Amino acid sequence: MKKKQKRLLYKLLSIVIFFAVVIFGGYQVTTNPDMLDDIKSNNYNQNEVENTQSDNLINLDTSENIKIHYIDVGQGDSILIQCGEHNMLIDAGTNSSEEDLISYLDSLNIQKFDYIVGTHTHEDHIGGMDKIVKKYDFDSILFPKTTSNTKTFENFVTEVKNKNKKLTAPDTTKTYTLGDATFEILSPLKDEYEDQNNYSIVIKLKYKDTSFLFTGDAEKLVEEDILDTNKDISADVIKIGHHGSSTSTSEEFLKKVNPKYAVISLGKDNSYGHPHKETIELLENYNIKTYRTDELGTIICTSDGKNISFNK
Repeated sequence: MKKKQKRLLYKLLSIVIFFAVVIFGGYQVTTNPDMLDDIKSNNYNQNEVENTQSDNLINLDTSENIKIHYIDVGQGDSILIQCGEHNMLIDAGTNSSEEDLISYLDSLNIQKFDYIVGTHTHEDHIGGMDKIVKKYDFDSILFPKTTSNTKTFENFVTEVKNKNKKLTAPDTTKTYTLGDATFEILSPLKDEYEDQNNYSIVIKLKYKDTSFLFTGDAEKLVEEDILDTNKDISADVIKIGHHGSSTSTSEEFLKKVNPKYAVISLGKDNSYGHPHKETIELLENYNIKTYRTDELGTIICTSDGKNISFNK
């Protein structure tokens, strides 16, 4: 055999041997019992997979999620619900927080609301509502059948009229839609209440297999009325009524809702002593994970229809 042919043969043999080592050596490594034990145990590789899954969940397209922003407006309420391209705003905080609220909404590039909901007449819930109505487009504005002689309420109504819109009374027999989500109004169930808090629009929203309850400032009297309807009021997340006051969130009502999570919207070091000790102890007794805007600022709850996560 000529020298050139021998050299070529040696090269071919070398290549074949190299690939054989890689293939069979690699197979031996991956089937090594010690390494399989490491993979089965809670070690590096498994953690890496878990992190990847978590990142994929967080990075899902917004259109596939529902996001609920419990906006920090101090001693007040304001909740933004986003479902795809559809938006709903429940309450608008205080007069003093209205600029911060609008800045937050603008940072999310909000242009229009399907629904604006004013739960009741108190300033800590509709203080910024006049500015919201004036600045943004909206399809419908829900408000209970009650009035007030305050300047805050008058400004709100004036801006609604300026937009050639009317306040729409909540309908407890209707199912409303917000993108892929639906919601129903559980209260008010009566035409007259002594306390304005009890006119609060109470909403249960469902998104696939997850549900959320928004209670405004409804007190125990209203909670009893809702319980008497025998409707399904269970929810994964509850916005605690009246900023955690002991006048709301009865044990019977909380048991019926049976939430995994609770959110309390309130101002830091507020003069009302919210949240009251009785409410916090009740939530702790039922092992309900609680998030507070006075401690965490704006709280964002995200659901993909099965899983719920919170971002503080």
